[in-house]
Amino acid sequence: MNARLASLTALGLGSALLLTACGGGGQNLTEGEGDDQAAGACEPGAEAPVVEQTDIPVVDIPESGEDAEEINIALIPWEEGIAATALWEVLLGEKGYDVTITELDVAPMYQGTADGDIDLFLDTWLPQTHADYWADYGDQLENLGAWYDNARLTLTVPSYMEDVNTIADLREQADELGNRIVGIESGSGLVRTVSEHAIPGYCLDELELVESSTGAMLAELDSAYQAEEPIVVTLWRPHIAYAQYDLKDLEDPEGMMGGAETIHAIGRGGFAEDYPNAASWLSEFSLSDEELGSLESLTLDEYEDDPQEGARVWLSENPEFLERTLGDDAEGVEF
Repeated sequence: MNARLASLTALGLGSALLLTACGGGGQNLTEGEGDDQAAGACEPGAEAPVVEQTDIPVVDIPESGEDAEEINIALIPWEEGIAATALWEVLLGEKGYDVTITELDVAPMYQGTADGDIDLFLDTWLPQTHADYWADYGDQLENLGAWYDNARLTLTVPSYMEDVNTIADLREQADELGNRIVGIESGSGLVRTVSEHAIPGYCLDELELVESSTGAMLAELDSAYQAEEPIVVTLWRPHIAYAQYDLKDLEDPEGMMGGAETIHAIGRGGFAEDYPNAASWLSEFSLSDEELGSLESLTLDEYEDDPQEGARVWLSENPEFLERTLGDDAEGVEF
């Protein structure tokens, strides 16, 4: 790893440990009388995110060529990213590539890929969650294709919280929740959406959004769930937590959390030219809800300590994935 990439890694890991809080700009409804205290009485301080559903063209891929042997894949430890990265680490390794995985936070990942220090990232959410990063860096990146089309941002509680069914219901539960929404990494699109839209849009002034890391959020969710204590977390679909716990996404009638998104594989500028074969395979990469769920189950649960082995097991059980993704290049590849 060169010195520049090492500094990016340090920046990414450091930012994941930040603990800050941000509130919304909506009206305080915890004081007052009569209808002013009702869950529906709100003068929102924000509007729902408006994102143009524009098509981002897939980069032109050379018809033939010899790939570079070394490839550096960035990983932000979000669950679908861990699963997809393990899958491609194993698959590319089987095809003879020297694969390096570099764990980063979201901002230095985009900067590093745009600067050419990272070759590939498999977990870009568009058009909303990573819209700001795409606006800043998209002209320096190559879209290799969308591989999942049903991704969603959520605010989520355990199902045993029977009186909380909508985001607006959180206002009446602020004290029970310790006046906290448990978030993930600072700078993530999910945190930005909750901070800039959901909190002011539903007048959640008394709830602080605590930014930490995905791991810390999941640890708090597990602890609260085991004790059947109230908690609200920032989460997203697809996520293995929905298989591990009985959870419910809070209804979002105002659309403050946005709609369904697609997850893309992106490369640095020149990726397709330097890796024409890998770019061709990535352009055919797709996973259904069922396929992604089973891949996450193996890489994040059954083989939690060795996600690459989980990916190998999944590949051995899904030969049709190899055929549709690699085409003729799948011949002779076995797991």
